[in-house]
Amino acid sequence: MKYTRFTSDYYNVEANVSRFAISDKPTVYNVMFKVTRKNMPFAEQLNHIQGALKEFNNTRIPQAKPVFVRYFLSDAANQLTELQRSLNNTPCAVSIVEQPPLNGTKIALWCIFQTEVEVESSADAFIVKHNGYSHIWNTCLRSSHGQAEEQTAKLIENYRELLRKHNVTLAGNCVRSWFFVQNIAAIGKAVSTACKNTFGKLQANPLLANLVIEGNHSDAKYIASLDAYALKGLKPEQISYQQTANVIATSIQYGDRRQVIVNGVGETASEPDVCKQADLMLDSVVGLLGKVEASLSDLASVVIYLRDYSDYTVMKAWAEYRLPDVPKVFVQAASDCRERLVVMEAEAIVDKGDEKFAEY
Repeated sequence: MKYTRFTSDYYNVEANVSRFAISDKPTVYNVMFKVTRKNMPFAEQLNHIQGALKEFNNTRIPQAKPVFVRYFLSDAANQLTELQRSLNNTPCAVSIVEQPPLNGTKIALWCIFQTEVEVESSADAFIVKHNGYSHIWNTCLRSSHGQAEEQTAKLIENYRELLRKHNVTLAGNCVRSWFFVQNIAAIGKAVSTACKNTFGKLQANPLLANLVIEGNHSDAKYIASLDAYALKGLKPEQISYQQTANVIATSIQYGDRRQVIVNGVGETASEPDVCKQADLMLDSVVGLLGKVEASLSDLASVVIYLRDYSDYTVMKAWAEYRLPDVPKVFVQAASDCRERLVVMEAEAIVDKGDEKFAEY
């Protein structure tokens, strides 16, 4: 993995960039954009971060297409309308969640770019195609049916029906999902239980890279919002899973590379010290990555969720020491366990192909 930095003085935005490239194969970029002028109102921060995204794409990687973006907002109820007005004809999957950036800004942006792909958009999905694979992104899915358990189950069942339109299944093709839960302290465990039960009922692998985390929306009637990523064209033997007590890793094998999706949570058996929890979690991540011939130097992106905003300063220093170059963003979001102070999700890509399978 190659790491670089991008700075737009005009837009007052900086970004950390990862680049995974193999000669004559699709290149994948992960970019975390952050505003540097914190005193601007939201509309200006939004304009600046979107301007920097276009500048980066046009000047640094004109051959690449954006395939997925996630906007992290500080106040969705007051910011969503302005953001949605700016998204007309956005040529990629768009995820939006209220998880306040912990650097003091009102917005942060995670973007994935790829080369040599065809993209198509429908009313219910954004699809990225290359070499027989279809990467199917669904974002901001919601249901207002019933209470926590019912809404969650209905949300998953609705997603299964969307996948059927593309001739794929939840059990065989979904490899990653995010449940963003409002009022997680009160209903988080109910949502987590409903996820486990409904995925199990639908025969999805229990080790699916499914993250249940706090994330607010502009409308209180929706208990949760679902983002999901499915892959069409996979063979069952291309996917494998590893786990420890606090980390799950999903490995997807291609002919030219290996993609590893990691979800880790702070170890609550330790003292209530965020750095100790983070160290134990990251040590487990290192162990699981080693099992698939990867390491921290193969990480493409990291999102770090902190329960307590006052932990940001010490955790920022921790991450600069242990994950110095990886594109990362810190946001405020709790898990369904109040003793868990930190949660991390990450993706690694490693140059380890298997000729039995089609290339990426």
